[in-house]
Amino acid sequence: MMLGVIGGSGFYSFFGEDARTINLDTPYGEPSAPITVGTVGVHEVAFLPRHGANHEFSPHTVPYRANMWALRALGVRRVFGPCAVGSLSPELGPGAMVVPDQLVDRTRGRVDTYFDTGGIHVGFADPYCPSLRAAVTDLPGVIDGGTMVVVQGPRFSTRAESQWFARQGFTLVNMTGYPEAVLARELEMCYAAIALVTDVDAGVAAGAGVRAVDVFAEFERNLVPFKKLVHEAIDQITTEQLCTHCQPHDGVKLPFDLP
Repeated sequence: MMLGVIGGSGFYSFFGEDARTINLDTPYGEPSAPITVGTVGVHEVAFLPRHGANHEFSPHTVPYRANMWALRALGVRRVFGPCAVGSLSPELGPGAMVVPDQLVDRTRGRVDTYFDTGGIHVGFADPYCPSLRAAVTDLPGVIDGGTMVVVQGPRFSTRAESQWFARQGFTLVNMTGYPEAVLARELEMCYAAIALVTDVDAGVAAGAGVRAVDVFAEFERNLVPFKKLVHEAIDQITTEQLCTHCQPHDGVKLPFDLP
């Protein structure tokens, strides 16, 4: 069973020259980029850069529905979602790798479902797959747990906003984790985010605030160990069995006759 990896800002490739490229169209338009398929250990893995091969898409314009549908159509049923995040805690500095266990949606206007009719309400109390999370959190140096608040972007938070998020007990702030996670759940795909902290948010640390150039530079500094972590997480997966936690539908027909 094929695994999927959706790379975030600065994470635009995953394989060497032996990977094959697949171009797909979907009922929701084209995905962010052609999908590359290669192998990691014993697993066949499909990789898709979330923002496009050259970062063409801002967080609010990423074709999330097309991306998730394309992976599912290829046979992907388990997805790791590496992403860049800001820290809402001074104890959690740049370079930390975190596997969140909760999500708060603060986006607006993003289409976040495949089901526009039929009264279908997907369960989302625990938004991340426990089996995929365990594959990462069992690795050394990984921080287990935390709430990721997803903001609309593309701007960064004001100091007041980040202080407000921190007071709510949120630990990470991100721009792309929603609706990706809920679309995966609707398509009965196991999904787990893997977050790389690139900065401490504006209201948490003194200074000029978050700058995109610094975020990208920090991600680039940590890209090699971050990719290594994703490889190691994939190697941790030893079963082909799907997680029942991530199969919420009972008698519901998935859209467009997906397998």
